[in-house]
Amino acid sequence: MIRVAVADDQAVVRMGLRALVEREHDMEWVGEAADGAEAIALLRRTRPDVLLLDIRMPGTDGVATLRAAAGDPELRGTRIVVVTTFAVDEYVFAALQAGASGFVLKDSAPDELVNAVRVVAAGEALLSPSITRKVIGLFARHGTAPVEGLGTLTPREREMVAWVATGRSNEEIAKELVISRDTVRTHVSRAMVKLHARDRAQLVVFAMRAGLALPG
Repeated sequence: MIRVAVADDQAVVRMGLRALVEREHDMEWVGEAADGAEAIALLRRTRPDVLLLDIRMPGTDGVATLRAAAGDPELRGTRIVVVTTFAVDEYVFAALQAGASGFVLKDSAPDELVNAVRVVAAGEALLSPSITRKVIGLFARHGTAPVEGLGTLTPREREMVAWVATGRSNEEIAKELVISRDTVRTHVSRAMVKLHARDRAQLVVFAMRAGLALPG
């Protein structure tokens, strides 16, 4: 059972997301918050598997909430999906750096929203190739930066990390390189361990920060 919470300053949005979650047989609604401060208290109280988080809220916004959650070792088991009305902007860029596992648009179809919860709960990143290309552009403007552990990667692992940063799944990477999905999964998993990446989204951030991202 995937335990889900939401933080959004609009009551109607919270109500809609709750209705979506409660109709799914593999999900459990554990609570809601109207701002970032309430969200952190909610996380500490309920420890959900996934938090659906509005990026723009009055007071403590989504980015500050992400940073607070990432800085608390007891909350690192929660995956956070940013729910936004904006496809890509500086807020999304900051959210990914702060620890978001991905993002979904508020006007997405209901099936896309619940699928987002399942994808992130499974440890995957929720970043489509088209959105990833735009995010890569934002990272490029900020320049590269050292990534601890990068030098320990084998050439093949570096290549896999770069492919992950395009937003492709393991299956899609395997098809592009004409290798098995298990081979891709093994290299990606080893890279995550060496880079101490919490999940696939953080691996994407590390790749972009290090300038490893391939053109989409």
